[in-house]
Amino acid sequence: MIDIKWIRENKEVVKENIRKKFQDHKLPLVDEVEALDIRFRECKAKGDALRASKNQKSSEIGSLMREGKREEAEKIKQEVATYGSEIEALVKEEEMLTNEIQSKMMKIPNIIDPSVPIGENDTKNVEIEKYGEPVVPAFEIPHHADIMAKFSGIDKESAARTSGNGFYYLMGDVARIHSAMLSYARDFMIQKGFTYCVPPFMIRSDVVTGVMSFDEMSAMMYKIEGEDLYLIGTSEHSMIGKFKDQIVTEKELPIALTAYSPCFRKEVGAHGIEERGVYRVHQFEKQEMVVLCKPEEAMDWYNKMWQYTVDFFRSLNIPVRTLECCSGDLADLKVKSCDVEAWSPRQQKYFEVGSCSTLGDAQARRLGIRTKGTDGNYYVSTLNNTVCATPRGLIAFIENNYKEDGSLFIPEALRPYMGGTEKLEV
Repeated sequence: MIDIKWIRENKEVVKENIRKKFQDHKLPLVDEVEALDIRFRECKAKGDALRASKNQKSSEIGSLMREGKREEAEKIKQEVATYGSEIEALVKEEEMLTNEIQSKMMKIPNIIDPSVPIGENDTKNVEIEKYGEPVVPAFEIPHHADIMAKFSGIDKESAARTSGNGFYYLMGDVARIHSAMLSYARDFMIQKGFTYCVPPFMIRSDVVTGVMSFDEMSAMMYKIEGEDLYLIGTSEHSMIGKFKDQIVTEKELPIALTAYSPCFRKEVGAHGIEERGVYRVHQFEKQEMVVLCKPEEAMDWYNKMWQYTVDFFRSLNIPVRTLECCSGDLADLKVKSCDVEAWSPRQQKYFEVGSCSTLGDAQARRLGIRTKGTDGNYYVSTLNNTVCATPRGLIAFIENNYKEDGSLFIPEALRPYMGGTEKLEV
């Protein structure tokens, strides 16, 4: 959410930003917010003037009563009596205007960084750099579901009976690799200086609306019926919510956290749920990183964070690339974002395994997360990034470590989490 003062002074910049995100239907919101803000300030000024007048006249009544001028005092009393209902009406109008302004402002997208490429959708995202050689082996690599099945490692039929489409059972060594990747991701980030956390897996609606846009919320979140609770789509939601309405001191910044959680997503949209494999599912697990920092440090952290994900996957023999998200592919709260994509030797293309974003002070402003500096309080900047989300990360691992004889090579970095195993054979 953008500061209302900034909108007052930079209305045309806000509109141009909306155009860059190809959301012209939101342009009227800027003028509507401006008009409501003018009404609010007029209303507040009138209320403040009435309260000041009431206080002054109340003082006059006291003086007149002490002087024995009861008749004059009674006249002023009658006048003051009319102020109460008028002030009460103005207070109600202020509250109504505040809610209406906030509702509209939460739909206005955050100001994107000047470096963000302009484009309508993800087809206009820009490749930044590749890391590792995207090899296509001389032998055929089966579909990841078939490789898992060879190791008796997946059961979607049973999951369909218990839970429906979009769920799965991981079994045996395949399940073990899945857990090993997450444990390795945890320790990988701890070694980078991040504090490990396991957050609540459900959050209240005021936290949901603080960390994401309304469009994302309706497309992603599962609501618990009869309660003000939602299943998290990522641990970022809980971890940012941890600081709701808090003031942290500057010496505490940056706050660097890495959190494990299961994640639950509706996956509403044209892409749908994958019928055969486990690339797009309703439930998965993830190791995430979240940073709260000073605004001037946000871009440095952004660049460090996506590089950590690159380094993690490269340590597992997985070629990756970074893809700069264009303006039309950015969620409304994001200032800048990039995807880390893993190479699929079977499909001979890259696919997303992680996403890194800096959101400026948008989440902090919605949730009231500030820091106490020497020159007063200000909102912190927040960032988030995927270390490893699996089973999607598991797919990348299986395809890139599958050998011609049907075995799976276990890279050195993962062996401590696999009991020292160097290779899995059917």
